[in-house]
Amino acid sequence: MKEVRLHGRGGQGAVTSAELVATAGIDEGKYAQAFPSFGPERRGAPVTAFVRMSDTPIRTREKVYRPDIVVVLDSALPSLVKVSEGLHEDGIVILNTSMKESEVREKFGLDSKLAMVDANTIAREVLGLPITNTTMLGALLKATGIVGTEAMEDALDRRFGRLSEKNKAAMRRAFEETTVTG
Repeated sequence: MKEVRLHGRGGQGAVTSAELVATAGIDEGKYAQAFPSFGPERRGAPVTAFVRMSDTPIRTREKVYRPDIVVVLDSALPSLVKVSEGLHEDGIVILNTSMKESEVREKFGLDSKLAMVDANTIAREVLGLPITNTTMLGALLKATGIVGTEAMEDALDRRFGRLSEKNKAAMRRAFEETTVTG
């Protein structure tokens, strides 16, 4: 089983991203679940969402405490939240950032495998808005291959309808621009 924890802010689409990954996994014949964790937070407050993906039925329903993959939609969150908490030794942090790897490692104390992409720039240029959720899906796919691009594009089509083309373009561009290190 692969377990994913997504960190974002209210309104950025972390919950939607989790649902899209689970939907794409189910479309590929996998078992998947996606769920959020937040209280009465307002737009802009930190939120967490989770995904589990498996080839066998998933029996647990608790939060993901030991993720294999951490996706960070907002580049400021690692300064506020220990995003790598509980990450498996061979896990990966997928980060929205314009910083260099050495800066990320020094500033946030991350020693895990990293995947980095400037999702803010891509989202502004492709979507016209700084909403990074579908952009970060491209980074997730490149870094982990948790689901295939075709299944994710189908999930985007169903979720966003006529707006899916821009979201798919942002996802594809992030896929191309993501660097994986460590």
